[in-house]
Amino acid sequence: MASPFLSIVIPAHNEESRLPRTLGQVFAFLEKQSHSAEVVIVENGSSDRTLEIAHEFSSRHPNLTVIREAQRGKGNAVRRGMLEARGEYRFICDADLSMPIEEVSKFLPPASNDFDLAIASREAPGAVRFNEPFYRHLGGRAINLAIRMFILPGLNDTQCGFKCFRAEVAETLFRQQTLMGWSFDIEILYLARRKKYRILEIPIHWYFDPDSKVNAVRDALRMLGDIFRIHLNALRGRYDLNP
Repeated sequence: MASPFLSIVIPAHNEESRLPRTLGQVFAFLEKQSHSAEVVIVENGSSDRTLEIAHEFSSRHPNLTVIREAQRGKGNAVRRGMLEARGEYRFICDADLSMPIEEVSKFLPPASNDFDLAIASREAPGAVRFNEPFYRHLGGRAINLAIRMFILPGLNDTQCGFKCFRAEVAETLFRQQTLMGWSFDIEILYLARRKKYRILEIPIHWYFDPDSKVNAVRDALRMLGDIFRIHLNALRGRYDLNP
């Protein structure tokens, strides 16, 4: 079976309220495209109807694959999905679809070329944030400042949940991933920098979701600890091993 041009990987934990709308918009978008595509949902550790809803959609859409991953952790779900996806380009998509799905076209040829991974940015020139409270924006910028200072200088928005990888790059990076929680993005981008991959920041339109599961204080503290673990892994030669 020929590989699709695009894979959209959606990690989903307790997303019964948002998943139907998100999948409806994703498939409506894909039906208008000339390229082939698949959607991969990775349900991990949900206690609601997320898995059932995903299977309901898969019965109507043959290009939808549903994976059940018992181990919780967004990074774990993303890793599983990216390694099981078959697309030439593999796109991580948050289940809340805070970035309109039409923006995906910005990450793909012919709109974007000569990159190994392209990351959505809410800070790059041309990006627009909608309805975000000032305190959330301020907190996000403080977290990014710490990330730029301690591990990823020059990248203005590492935590936006929409990222696109060429297939061979995804295979290499996600096989070396060790962090399975919210900070997996930082590790993946750190690995990409070590391997001198071309990283492109794409300005997007982004809509604040008041039901976001991110806890600014808790997740910031976890990220600081994970940054330390990434540097420790590097010192121990963990990332020098072949994936």
